[in-house]
Amino acid sequence: MTTATHARPEASEFAPFYSTYIGAVPDGNIVELMREEGRDLAKTLADIPESKGGHRYAEGKWSVREVLGHMIDAERIFSYRLLRIARGDETPLASFDQDEYVRTSGADSRTVAHLAKEMVAVRDSTVLMLESLSPNAWSKRGTASGKPISVRALAYVAAGHSRHHMRILHESYGI
Repeated sequence: MTTATHARPEASEFAPFYSTYIGAVPDGNIVELMREEGRDLAKTLADIPESKGGHRYAEGKWSVREVLGHMIDAERIFSYRLLRIARGDETPLASFDQDEYVRTSGADSRTVAHLAKEMVAVRDSTVLMLESLSPNAWSKRGTASGKPISVRALAYVAAGHSRHHMRILHESYGI
């Protein structure tokens, strides 16, 4: 059963851009959903052969390794925003240029296995942080990328973002 603490965020809690990510997350306790998704990520990512790491499904698209690096960076950023807002920090949080992050990440010089291990560690860290939040923290709101967002919405964004990219890896990259 979903408590009010873990209820799906209302539209007023996030920018419309995040609707796709939030909509990709099923109903339920977001902490449990992220824990389960972390186990699924571990299994799926462990099965990606190194030979597919440099695969790009089209010219100019990220490689499999770059997608994994992006997933890691984005979850860290969403978690950092979530932490700052949950702790009552009212400082507006800057956006980030995902393409520049990917370009400078060095993901293509790493192994798929190492990226997979890091993604699982980052997800485990996110889940542990979410478990530690007080009930009051979930409804706190702040500003990120110039738009209002709640702690609850950021948890859903993190979960939906990884689901989004795993779907792309499956459909476009054959993972």
